[in-house]
Amino acid sequence: MQRQDSLSRRSFLRRAAGAAGAVGVPWMVPGSALGADGSIAPSERITIGMIGVGRQVVAYNLPFFLDAPDAQVVVLCDVDRWRLELESERLVKIYGGEVLRRKVENVAKTQDYREVIGREDVDAVMISTTDPWHVPMSIEAAEAGKDVCCEKPLTRSIGEGRRLADAVKRHGRVFRTDSEFRSIAHFHRAVELVRNGMIGELTTIRCGVPYGPDSSPQHVDMPVPPELDYAMWQGPAPRRPYTEQRVHQRHGYERPGWMNILDYCDGMITNWGTHLCDIAQWGNDSDDSGPVEVEGEGVYVPAGGLWNVLRSFEARYRYANGVALFYRTEAPFARFEGTEGWIQANFGGPSPLEAEPESLLSAELGPDAVRFPLKHEKRDFLDCIKTRERTLADAEVGHRTTALCHLGHIAIQVGGRLQWDPVQEQFLNSDEANALVDRPILEPRYA
Repeated sequence: MQRQDSLSRRSFLRRAAGAAGAVGVPWMVPGSALGADGSIAPSERITIGMIGVGRQVVAYNLPFFLDAPDAQVVVLCDVDRWRLELESERLVKIYGGEVLRRKVENVAKTQDYREVIGREDVDAVMISTTDPWHVPMSIEAAEAGKDVCCEKPLTRSIGEGRRLADAVKRHGRVFRTDSEFRSIAHFHRAVELVRNGMIGELTTIRCGVPYGPDSSPQHVDMPVPPELDYAMWQGPAPRRPYTEQRVHQRHGYERPGWMNILDYCDGMITNWGTHLCDIAQWGNDSDDSGPVEVEGEGVYVPAGGLWNVLRSFEARYRYANGVALFYRTEAPFARFEGTEGWIQANFGGPSPLEAEPESLLSAELGPDAVRFPLKHEKRDFLDCIKTRERTLADAEVGHRTTALCHLGHIAIQVGGRLQWDPVQEQFLNSDEANALVDRPILEPRYA
């Protein structure tokens, strides 16, 4: 499929030139506007609508798209009006320069995501909202002919992920799950070594994530800030009274409280898990599938407070190929063990990559080796918009990775050893577990 053209944008220069000629007024177009100086003409840039302007966006997502020569941010959207009022002083502090500040000052701004999706001059959207909004917004954008880059964790339930992957395929859209771990060189290197048999036959995968919170603040009734559209912020999630720790810091970018509340997020098991479990799926060559068996145990944040996600957990999986996956709270890493050695990629710490035998670290891959592109995840998205190829972590991949995390959480809730059919995406031995396939876990089950 060819990328949909935005008529109002791509025909702007032609129409403007025609209008000027009609009234006899000379109309000069600078060479840079046409790409004559080697730059990319505006008519060939991919136009981006940013939905959500929180901490991840101001630190990572927005700077990339503002700086990409083949992209142009045309609209920003956030339910918090303060986050849209990116005055000069704050922008210079965040981005450290005037160029990016000037690029943002004239960008359109709205509190209603539907205005972004409905714009003819938007080719693609970057969705960086709370988790309950990810799938509804992504499907609406796909239906409107927009390509989509969406933050992880991609979904709140396994069934939701299936609907998203099917919708993206049905509408022929390019989709990128916005996790950067496939773009981190030593994780990429570990997977290439594993996929090329450098540790022999893969037998076991171990991956870890940081611990959840030890305790929780209490709910304190607060008036809704006038700059926040709280009803829109809650969206598909249950309606709850406002308090700052339920949403995000007012006039700031600290880690938001909603990430620790099951109404909006499963906590570390999906939040960081969709980074490290994604590497596990990739190394196991199971991007479009999943395990056949899962069991797990976990401890939730003590009852009585606002936060209620898992504090610690361990989930154990078995794949049809015999590979065992052990996933737990510890530290962020992914380790692959085979019949001839092991390799471990770490996020942080003194040794990004460890291996036994150590010679694996300098091993050369042959000319016919399985290789994957190593590029920034958003560069992957922009490139695939142009080629209409599948991204390295599309909707199906993102769904399967997030589903792996959901499977662990469901096993913790239900207990016992659960049999899973990754084709039908149903449990074979538990009606209680199947009841959670299509809906998020909203209440912890305390021991």
